[in-house]
Amino acid sequence: MTKHLFLRTGAARHAGLSAPGFLGLVLLVAAAGGAGWWWGQHQPASTADAASPPARAASAAGGSGGSGGGRRFGGASQVQPVSVAVVQQHDVRLLVSAIGNISALNTATVRAQVSGVLQAVRFQEGQQVQAGQVLAEIDPRSFQIALAQAQGQLARDQAQLRNAQIDLGRYQDLLAKDSIAKQQVDTQDALVKQLQGTVLTDQAQVDSAKLQLSYTQVRAPIGGRLGFRQVDVGNMVQTSDANGLVSITQTQPLTVVFAVPEANVAQITQQLAAKTPLQVEAWDRALKNKLAVGKVASTDNAIDTTTGTLKLKAQFANADGALFPNQFVNVVLQLGTQPNALVVPSAAVQRGAQGTFVYAVKEDGSVSVRRIRLGATDGDGVSVQGDISAGEKVVTDGADRLREGAKVEVITPQPANAASDTGGRRRRDKSEPNAAPAQAASAPAATKTEAPTAAAKSPEAAPDAAPAASDERPRWLDRLPPEEQEKFKKMGPDERKAFIEKMRERRRQKEAAGG
Repeated sequence: MTKHLFLRTGAARHAGLSAPGFLGLVLLVAAAGGAGWWWGQHQPASTADAASPPARAASAAGGSGGSGGGRRFGGASQVQPVSVAVVQQHDVRLLVSAIGNISALNTATVRAQVSGVLQAVRFQEGQQVQAGQVLAEIDPRSFQIALAQAQGQLARDQAQLRNAQIDLGRYQDLLAKDSIAKQQVDTQDALVKQLQGTVLTDQAQVDSAKLQLSYTQVRAPIGGRLGFRQVDVGNMVQTSDANGLVSITQTQPLTVVFAVPEANVAQITQQLAAKTPLQVEAWDRALKNKLAVGKVASTDNAIDTTTGTLKLKAQFANADGALFPNQFVNVVLQLGTQPNALVVPSAAVQRGAQGTFVYAVKEDGSVSVRRIRLGATDGDGVSVQGDISAGEKVVTDGADRLREGAKVEVITPQPANAASDTGGRRRRDKSEPNAAPAQAASAPAATKTEAPTAAAKSPEAAPDAAPAASDERPRWLDRLPPEEQEKFKKMGPDERKAFIEKMRERRRQKEAAGG
């Protein structure tokens, strides 16, 4: 210090100042700095720590401790923000979930039944066709010629048969007059019968030629969805072609094969024996969209010992074509209904050392632990049994900070279209007994005895308070620098909480340093 004063004195002399004058200047600067420090410690929050007043209000509400009193959710007396749902009472479906594979009732490969040149294709790939519909045409000329030859042979033999029958009639008349030998009549009768057999053979050849000619029009053997075409127009098709022309898969109806645990076999077989239809729902892979609804058609004849499951086959009408063969789907089998069951959201169920329980919100704004036993799950709800009744409210979000008797404040998520106006803040549930006015803070409120004094003494004590209207803004925000204000407005809810907590911590450190 002496060295510095000596150097500065030398500099002052060099600048033309005397030693006493320089010392006076130093003392004046020191006194001004001390006054500034004292003023900063005894004046209200400055611009740099405008967001720190909430720390004082939090300290007043939580106790006089330094860091412990400033925690937003610390201490049993703090009000915790939670979301709730009402316990309902209605019928619950008893469901069994499984993974199933869709299979077609019939699948056929369309092949040519006669050899020839493919002359025309009458279908589109992926088209739904009916049984008997013409799919392709083969060059029919050679088969038309064969038919004409068979018809000509038939006409010739028919003429010979008629002539032999006339001669037989004449011979029989002469035999009656004893004018001809009986042997000649018998011979003519044998000739007639021979020609009748020839005519029958010719008729069969004509029918065969007609059948071969009809095969030149390739028709769908079953109704269903067509696959990809295997042969193009102009190619020679053979009856021995392995791939055929196209494949057809029957898609209406379809079957789904799935497996259920053997523990459900007795109930399934009992309902099938009673002719009670078992409803089956097919869902997509994400369990978001229901694809179709069907019913159980049959069961396998034995339980699979390797998996301990029984295979079931369900049939779906598939009128809209939503299901495809060989598709994997999530299957939900309904075994029955549990009537008048108490239902709570699955998110409300908590698990601990004492088992499963829920937090029920009482009329005074506190929570009570209610032990429950879980039952069937249906969608987002689960049936329960225990010390709870319909109409009560249970905590669905924020239960990790709760304990028996803790005070809570019910909040509801704000619509997405209003997030830009309120900065993503939450609003109170006005139906709650402890709900404050619209201008109250959306963060955990103080206790009933502390809330009026804290709000009256320091309006800035709740920096995350939601204004009554979208055009109002917290008064403490005006104390921040303009760039901090803009930055705060653009923050999301989590970022704002972190920013306010940071400013509170700075305020606590400053107060602790000041004594």
